[in-house]
Amino acid sequence: MQSRTRDIGPAGTACEDRLSAELASVVAGARRRAVRDGDRQIDTAHLLHTLLEADAEARLVLDGGTGRVVRLLGYLVQRTIGYGLRWSGTAEDSGALSALPDSRAPGWSPPAGAALEGAYTRARARGADRVAGVDLLAALARDPDCRAAEVLRRAGVDPGLLAASLDAAHGRGSEPGGGRVSPGKAVTPPRENCHE
Repeated sequence: MQSRTRDIGPAGTACEDRLSAELASVVAGARRRAVRDGDRQIDTAHLLHTLLEADAEARLVLDGGTGRVVRLLGYLVQRTIGYGLRWSGTAEDSGALSALPDSRAPGWSPPAGAALEGAYTRARARGADRVAGVDLLAALARDPDCRAAEVLRRAGVDPGLLAASLDAAHGRGSEPGGGRVSPGKAVTPPRENCHE
């Protein structure tokens, strides 16, 4: 019997074995979401969607009671029926990286692979052994032209301000949550008006 699920490649990047348990779940969820959506690659919007669903720390840092996460998830679930239709059957290329397939990360868009590598670099900079959700959130926000940044903007979050806020709150702890913002002090970048 043949599986109906399309193979989008093995565990893509070299840093996947260094992920926290929560972030490993995010990556697995992004892989399933890409297959279910019929996409050839895991992209940054898949990563953002599953990150917000699975990682409480990333939700807390991003939302802080503002309702941003609800708005973001609302946009992300519209991917297959709304704005994301134009992404269907296309490979993500943020312009920050070459659109050529990366043989080191089959099944990953170049920006998604770069986001995981950036998250790993951020985790190492804060002295952590494992990559946490906030590391990935910061890396996704750092690429202004990726699909995740587009979704953030649609929900009224400025990706550049989010990345800067996360970097400013970046701690040097050795635990996966070492870069966390103190409870009750969520990162709250100002909303921008998005009209499309």
